[in-house]
Amino acid sequence: MNKNHPLKVSLVGGTYDWCSCGLSKTPGFCDGSHRKTDQLPIEFSLIEDKDVAICNCGRTSTPPYCDGTHLK
Repeated sequence: MNKNHPLKVSLVGGTYDWCSCGLSKTPGFCDGSHRKTDQLPIEFSLIEDKDVAICNCGRTSTPPYCDGTHLK
């Protein structure tokens, strides 16, 4: 997966953890790899099923969602 492109996924309503450390083996989502760092995942919730673009570059100003920062 290219980190310079968002992860476009269809998610069901629920709670998720977005990877903020960039070390996860599951792009866009926390797998616990942050334990080696001082960063923590960011929890987010969806009330209903939704297609979203999850930030994969880690530089978004609207975590966990892509804001196009990877284009700059």
